[in-house]
Amino acid sequence: MRTVVLIYDDKCSLCRGCMKWIELHAIKENVFEFVSCQSEERRRRFPEVTDETCLQSFQLALSDNQILTGEKALPEIIKRLRGFRWLYVLFRVPVVRPLLYAIYRCVANNRYIISQTIKPLIKE
Repeated sequence: MRTVVLIYDDKCSLCRGCMKWIELHAIKENVFEFVSCQSEERRRRFPEVTDETCLQSFQLALSDNQILTGEKALPEIIKRLRGFRWLYVLFRVPVVRPLLYAIYRCVANNRYIISQTIKPLIKE
């Protein structure tokens, strides 16, 4: 499986914690590359991803240059995780998919509030 680039908000404790968790559970080393939304590297490599879009939800750049945003990237992330790939099937179930996306959107929209709650758990 080719490396995908996960662009995340480095100023968000929840986002940084999720990136560490994803890295720990990846099916193999280097399946994910992590690039901060705020970095010059992101601006140079992915000019089509605006600062505004980047800060609304994470972005996943696939090897075919396709970029998936937020909840649309979840299935692609999950199928690259050791022990969680079975969840990928849930995204194919028409009744479950909207619920999973709604949960993601709720967390994404409130991530800074959630981050303040868990901040002590994640090193700056």
